[in-house]
Amino acid sequence: MPWRKLDGTEILIPIMDEVENAILREELKGSRLKVCIGTDSQVKHNIVEFATAVVFIREKSGGFMYFNNFITKNHFSIKERMIHEVSKSIEIAYALCPIFDAHKIELEVHADINTDPQFKSNDALKEAMGYIIGMGYTFKAKPEAFASSCCANKVVQ
Repeated sequence: MPWRKLDGTEILIPIMDEVENAILREELKGSRLKVCIGTDSQVKHNIVEFATAVVFIREKSGGFMYFNNFITKNHFSIKERMIHEVSKSIEIAYALCPIFDAHKIELEVHADINTDPQFKSNDALKEAMGYIIGMGYTFKAKPEAFASSCCANKVVQ
C-alpha cells in the first residue's frame, strides 16, 4: 500500500520527497520539528497487518503524520512480531535519517513493547532496545512510545 496522510490521502511521490517537502514547508513557517517513528500490528485470523507511522511533532503547535500499511500471512510468535515491528520502524528511520540529519531534526524510534514484565510483549524488550540503540537511534517503549502504541495503532485496520 502507498504511504498516506492521516486523512487517508495517498502520497503520490516517494515518501523521502514528501518528508523533505514537509520539512521545508515547516521550516518556512518557523516550526521546530521532532520526528517519532513507530510500527504496530494486529493479528486477524491467519494474517498480520502492520502499520508504520512517521509522526512529526511541531514544538508547541501540534503535529502531523504519514503512515503505511502492509499485510503478511507469516505466522509469528509475539516476540518475533515485536521485533518485526521494530525492524519496519528501523527500515524507514534508516531511509529518512539523512534528511533529518541535514535539517537537524531529532529522531526517536518507538517500540510497541511494554516495560512491565507481566505483559507478553516484554519478552522482546531487551532485543528491541539493543536493535534500536545499536542503530544509533533514541529508543522509547510503552508508555512513552506513542508513535507505535497510539498513532500506528490508530491506522492498523
